[in-house]
Amino acid sequence: MYYCERMGARINIGRIIAILLCTIGGFCLAKTTNAQATVKTPLTDGFPHEGVLGCYGSTCHSRQEATGITVRQNEILTWLDSTSVSGAHSRSYKTLKSPRSKAIAKRLGIGPANKARECLSCHTDNIPEKRRLRTFQLDDGVSCESCHGGSGEWTKQHYNKNISHSMNLSAGLYPLEDPEVRANICLSCHLGSEEEGQFVNHRLMAAGHPRLSFELDLFTELQSHHTQDYDYRRRKKVRTGAQIWAVGQSMTLKRQLKLFNNRHLNRDGIFPELVFFDCLACHRKISDDPDWRPKARQNPDRINAPGLVNFNDASMIMLLATAKAIAPDLAPKFEDAVKAFHVSINQKPSNRQIATQRLRNLTNELMHRIEKTNFTKTQTLEILDTIVAGTLTHRYTDYVAAEQAIMAIDTLLSSMIASKQVAEESVRDMRREINDAYDAVENPNDYDQDKLTRILLVLSGRIKRLR
Repeated sequence: MYYCERMGARINIGRIIAILLCTIGGFCLAKTTNAQATVKTPLTDGFPHEGVLGCYGSTCHSRQEATGITVRQNEILTWLDSTSVSGAHSRSYKTLKSPRSKAIAKRLGIGPANKARECLSCHTDNIPEKRRLRTFQLDDGVSCESCHGGSGEWTKQHYNKNISHSMNLSAGLYPLEDPEVRANICLSCHLGSEEEGQFVNHRLMAAGHPRLSFELDLFTELQSHHTQDYDYRRRKKVRTGAQIWAVGQSMTLKRQLKLFNNRHLNRDGIFPELVFFDCLACHRKISDDPDWRPKARQNPDRINAPGLVNFNDASMIMLLATAKAIAPDLAPKFEDAVKAFHVSINQKPSNRQIATQRLRNLTNELMHRIEKTNFTKTQTLEILDTIVAGTLTHRYTDYVAAEQAIMAIDTLLSSMIASKQVAEESVRDMRREINDAYDAVENPNDYDQDKLTRILLVLSGRIKRLR
């Protein structure tokens, strides 16, 4: 079982993170902000890839200890760590040879999982063969260039003190310090993309693939192999954990809506493509017992009748909390657009497209506000208040939103400590409740909304004392 050190506490996040990171690999999409040149995906960016061996060497990134002056220089050891979540990407290709992967591939009839494009496109750096240099190895898994971009050009110069960061970016290095870029990279596999082989559909889930989930700041910390020291801050802009979290939620929703509006992806025969919807809203116990009652509860955002599929709205709920704190003028419009979107799911396609685009436009507008927000103590506490208070807790009727809520609480409190907005000592009495909250959402099949609500009620009181 894996643990994450947050706020000095040893937090068990087993099924939420460990399984997801150990079974999903390959980050294959990146874009830059307006200030940077456009970056294509590793699958199509045109740059040659050297593989992990191109980064080896005691003067590069394969030291046994973090003794480097500018960077740690033990990054490959961190990537290879078989005992930690940080080594999940190096294990991603090996996962394709596991009994579970073999069973999934057999059910789908796609041949061996370690040779199928729909598996390789996320579990390894599956670039075209013509761009694989002599040292490239497909079984490296999700390797350095899967996230940093093809190194055929920038690896020759990026260690030179006379070469600037912008010059490396021009040579194909991806600006991962930009949370928008980083989110796009991660989401390509932790949600899916329009690239061939990277759209994760419901058939893959039904065949046995683990459910996908993502939270940018927490996942970044679990995979971190650098230190944001003076040198890093001099060369790159550093964002707070709260801003990174909010950017991740925005990018997740934007990606969801973009894929959902793609007419080639949003249908599967006569049915809608069910991967867009909330798994636990449908996967419930079925019984003929006359005294049995369904667990479904009324959700104020999902105003559809019982029995209709519900869109996975976890990011919508988190962004509504964000909007109330940093863009109160935008919050009512966003909330109205969310409700209209849910209604449109069961209307004619033209209505659905209009509602989807409206919500996407408002998400873009909120994203611009997020990029300009410093996330003060007052703003971050207001987001937390909204997430843990009755305003939203009655919307955690299903597992996925509850899961995101707990990760948000963890991330936002950690961000406030890192930003010196609150002292670590002042949140020590929350650790038990945060651990209990993680336990409450560890197993989707055992999710108990009443138990979680009771925990959040206690956290709400403790958070109010931080003002």
